Amino acid sequence: MMNHQSDDVPCMQSSLLGSHSSVHEVQSINSAELVARLESYEGSGKKGISDVRRTFCLFATFDLLFVTLLWIIELNTHGILDALQREVLQYDYYTSFFDIFLLSVFRFSMLIIAYAMCKLRHWWAVAITTSTTCAFLLVKVILSKLFSQGAFGYVLPIMSFILAWIEAWFLDFKVLPQEAETENRLRVIRSVSERAALLPPAPISEGQFYSPPESPEESDEEVEEKQDIEKPLV
Repeated sequence: MMNHQSDDVPCMQSSLLGSHSSVHEVQSINSAELVARLESYEGSGKKGISDVRRTFCLFATFDLLFVTLLWIIELNTHGILDALQREVLQYDYYTSFFDIFLLSVFRFSMLIIAYAMCKLRHWWAVAITTSTTCAFLLVKVILSKLFSQGAFGYVLPIMSFILAWIEAWFLDFKVLPQEAETENRLRVIRSVSERAALLPPAPISEGQFYSPPESPEESDEEVEEKQDIEKPLV
């Protein structure tokens, strides 16, 4: 009986040591995960521009190219050289589409400078481009004679108006909130990793293990043999 208890002692000690080492392993794994996640966020920040902001800049480029394409198609319907001379060199506010093309150039230039080069984190630049586009198009549609120019008199103003509002919506509801959320996550992960680095490892104390009283040197079998020997012979 005492032998079984003495055999259980090293098993208990080894299990306690194993549990303590497993706790250290869990702590090291958690800290490694925090460091890896922190490095991934810092690496995404070192790229200079976020993915969602790059998508916004691509859409601003699409705005310019799409309006340019529509304007070129409109010029080509009347002979491109004659139409260029009439709409650019002999510009007329009431009949020309050249100012709508310049409006798209203005949107592209201001948005790229503000959100790609200067990395602005405010909506005022896109608010200026959207409000300027809306005001100009409303006045031009009311005062000009674009509707007498065929289908492009409807398509170019409407598409410019829609693209300007899509840019404002995309920046205000996608770009800025996602970048703010990423910064908050990076701040939280950095603070947690710094706290984990400051915590010292838990020492292994001998008082955590149970040491039962020492068993006698003689085993149970030896005691039984002695008792048999000492019995009187009948």
